[in-house]
Amino acid sequence: MKMSGSSKSENELETIYESLLNIMLVASLLLVAARWLFKTTKREDLMPATKSYSIQPTSFAAVPPPKNSFIKKLKASGQSLVVFYGSQTGTAEKFANILAKESIRYKMKGMVADPEKCDMEELVHLKTIRNNLAVFCLATYGEGNPTDNAMEFIDWLKNSDDDLTGLNYAVFGLGNKIYNYYNEIGVYVDNRLEQLGATRVIKLGLGDDNANIEDDFITWKDKFWPAVCEFFGIKETGENVSIRHYKLTEHANLPTDCIYTGEIARLHSFTNQKPPYDAANPFLAPMIMNRQLHGPASNRSCMHIEFNIDGSKMHYETGDHLAVYPVNNPELVNKIGKQIGVNLNNVFSLTNTDEEFTKKPFPCPCSYRTALTHYLDITSNPRTYVLKELAEYAADPTEKEKLKLMASTSVEGKAAYQQWIIQENRNIVHILEDIHSLKPPLDHLCEILPRLQCRYYSISSSPKIYPTSVHITALVVEYKTPTGRINKGVTTTWLKKKHPSDPPCLIPIFVRKSEFRLPTCPSTPIVMIGPGTGLAPFRGFIQERDFARKEGKEVGDTILYFGCRKSQEDFIYCDELEEYVKSGLLTLHSAFSREQAQKIYVTHLLENNKEELWRVMGEQNGHVYVCGDAKNMAQDVHNILLKIVKERGNMSEVNAANYIKKMELQKRYCRDVWS
Repeated sequence: MKMSGSSKSENELETIYESLLNIMLVASLLLVAARWLFKTTKREDLMPATKSYSIQPTSFAAVPPPKNSFIKKLKASGQSLVVFYGSQTGTAEKFANILAKESIRYKMKGMVADPEKCDMEELVHLKTIRNNLAVFCLATYGEGNPTDNAMEFIDWLKNSDDDLTGLNYAVFGLGNKIYNYYNEIGVYVDNRLEQLGATRVIKLGLGDDNANIEDDFITWKDKFWPAVCEFFGIKETGENVSIRHYKLTEHANLPTDCIYTGEIARLHSFTNQKPPYDAANPFLAPMIMNRQLHGPASNRSCMHIEFNIDGSKMHYETGDHLAVYPVNNPELVNKIGKQIGVNLNNVFSLTNTDEEFTKKPFPCPCSYRTALTHYLDITSNPRTYVLKELAEYAADPTEKEKLKLMASTSVEGKAAYQQWIIQENRNIVHILEDIHSLKPPLDHLCEILPRLQCRYYSISSSPKIYPTSVHITALVVEYKTPTGRINKGVTTTWLKKKHPSDPPCLIPIFVRKSEFRLPTCPSTPIVMIGPGTGLAPFRGFIQERDFARKEGKEVGDTILYFGCRKSQEDFIYCDELEEYVKSGLLTLHSAFSREQAQKIYVTHLLENNKEELWRVMGEQNGHVYVCGDAKNMAQDVHNILLKIVKERGNMSEVNAANYIKKMELQKRYCRDVWS
């Protein structure tokens, strides 16, 4: 009996103990929730209104990369300067390297850091380092988006309430004025760091890629170092800074299984494919269709291409982008080898001259042929910093001075660069051909040329109709330059030669998510504006609306404004569109600019249909989508929509602009545009 009573007492005590624990747990949860609510409210008071980003982050590793402690690296090496870069094409990273390299002259030896691979919460500890300075070279991508590698940092900064008092910083933004949200990321980070208590060392610098972004950077940099010297009370040492960031190692007898042959990151990733597939690990997709969309009378070429993604575990949504990794023209690659006089089959590596950093400019060891074919951009107009470094290798004094002049920021130099490089459209091959005494070491050329970037195409199919394939629409780029040369688009020229009947026809691809999305409710009316290949995402939109209608759902007005040159030459997907019109799903407004004496464009059709547009935008709470050229068409459309809102909505200029802005924030006005 005694033991039984004791057991009962123990059970009662356990019950009481468990109850107390539950009460304590609930209290703790309530305390955490209250604290979170307080912090959130505090953050909202600090935060300016910002748009949500339309481009989702693309991981550059098959698994999340480990977060590195940049604070430990700084302290271990006695450094106080860290330059973070947000780069989509490599320009911001190049600028970051220049700043870090030049810091040696000021005894502030600095490091370059990728925010995606750092624990950015450590910024709060950077202030404990004497003469600390965090510099941010951040590009704004597309319509106000952070670059893929800076997206996580921007999200953290947006939600952080850390006290950054004592942190010193500077920001240089890279943007393009043809987009609505010019340099939004640089402006936001500059303001946000100040809000959190950090100290600005120099006024925000802004670079415009639509003009001369190197000139903008150099102009800002020339003010940056004097401002840093004054702020910290230091002086320039005059120490010479090597222009080389990497050192060369040539390999004579390296085993072939250790040599990269075009893989983006992981060695043998093309022969041993493993999901998930992303920017660092693209999927080798079989091409299952490549058909011509233009009529036989057209002197241009537009391709409809389909890739098989069955079994890849890749998924896409209507409105997403497909990234394609291209291959440079072998003829251009061979010309570089011939001009410089190097055996392109030689295998080499480039390693960082600063032994603390292991990052390489591209995957190596590899052959020079592989580097020039898969990893380096050899067809774009070289930046001025490339010309500056090339000038050192011109043997002829006149040619050396010509290159130096074009690399300078003088009025004469800018004019010479604009004429000889931009207007006459020279790439590195043309420069080597036209500057006869220029014979740079091929390894240095490989160091300074930018990385060959993947090309993004709006997906032109709906996964509801095509779950195991993905489609793109690509206009082949080919044109004659003022020097009489024929320039060709890297990706489209390569894809044009590919055909499913000639296996193996495998193309490296991955899907990048976007928020260029149809409204959730199919009954919501939509207006789509997409001349030429701007039609691509709308083909998927229309397919999806048709699928919903066949399921018995109510589908709202589906209106398309499309334009091309001639109806019999470049009216892409015309048969499909006409079937949708006949079925009653689609209202189609077409403009054929060259079929009459007076050219008619999509913008003319919009001007003539103001009532229809206002009905969708203002009365029915519908959505408007624009896809195409950002510099001209998209801006013209924006101005017309602004005019319609002002006139039909009886609003002032300011109120009309706010109305359009509200539509953007509500995802009712979306743009998928390119420069």
